[in-house]
Amino acid sequence: MSQNAKETFTTAPAPSPATDPAADPATDAPPAAAPTPAALRARIRGLGASMTRSVQVVAEAVAADPAGCSRLTVTALAERTGTSEATVVRTARLLGYPGYRDLRLALAALAGRQESDAAPAVTAGIAVDDPLGDVVAKLAHEEAQTLADTAAALDLAQLSAAVDALANARRIDVYGVGASALVGQDLAQKLLRIGLIAHAHHDPHLAVTNSVQLRPGDVAVAVTHSGGTGDVVDPLRHAFERGATTIAVTGSPSSPVTHYADLVLATSAARESRLRPAAMSSRTSQLLVVDCLFVGVAQRTYETAAPALAASYEALAPRHRATAPRTTRQESRP
Repeated sequence: MSQNAKETFTTAPAPSPATDPAADPATDAPPAAAPTPAALRARIRGLGASMTRSVQVVAEAVAADPAGCSRLTVTALAERTGTSEATVVRTARLLGYPGYRDLRLALAALAGRQESDAAPAVTAGIAVDDPLGDVVAKLAHEEAQTLADTAAALDLAQLSAAVDALANARRIDVYGVGASALVGQDLAQKLLRIGLIAHAHHDPHLAVTNSVQLRPGDVAVAVTHSGGTGDVVDPLRHAFERGATTIAVTGSPSSPVTHYADLVLATSAARESRLRPAAMSSRTSQLLVVDCLFVGVAQRTYETAAPALAASYEALAPRHRATAPRTTRQESRP
């Protein structure tokens, strides 16, 4: 048992990088790259649905009170959350830290950041009887938070590799259903406007029949918040097996779709509620990732992208010049 595990105090000073007050018990999950303090909250929100209940309790506790939890020993945090020391350490590993000591350091940094920031004027929850003005304010706050979480958690190395793959692709297929299909169409349309061959498939049969035609040099992009939608996972699997470069845009980095993805771009979403399903908030973060991909590809292919954009603007310009009506609506009424 570690030294911290034997302590009975409820609080302890936050550890410094030069000291190691706890040698954490081994866990089965290998540590991932530790997120920055700014990305910690985004990681907790993104992994919420895939956590076990006990791990989720610990994660929600540290997200709700980073300052207080940063002062707790592993034993004290286990007692506060009604879990075990092993669960606390497992939570730290799942969030991307080598051990609990590293998570405490990140919590202390996050607490300092929150103290220096102004508190939000509104909460994210929308009640059935909220005035419309409050709904607007709460949605704006939540959208901004979702975008900030996604930006903080986005792996720039994976994003850069995805941009390179798209910029050099012979052909690009995009898969998505429901709200994610709309995001997929947005990506395909953007890429088409800069001269790339891109098609969005929301029909699952067409998605599969097209995916089996892909080969090395092609790119397949799957957009799915849950990461477990079979109609999206299946075509990506076929593309992966045929050697195409595969990209997953998902809110669940450990979901089935990532098993067939060469590159994973993680998104964030606000908590689901009766008035705002996950499809609504996830779309916001997905569109941010799509815009990042598009701008990155346009930068890499600027010599061909710029003339293609100019040509499309010129071709569409006449369609944006509507003639003014000769009569007003009021005048046309009897």
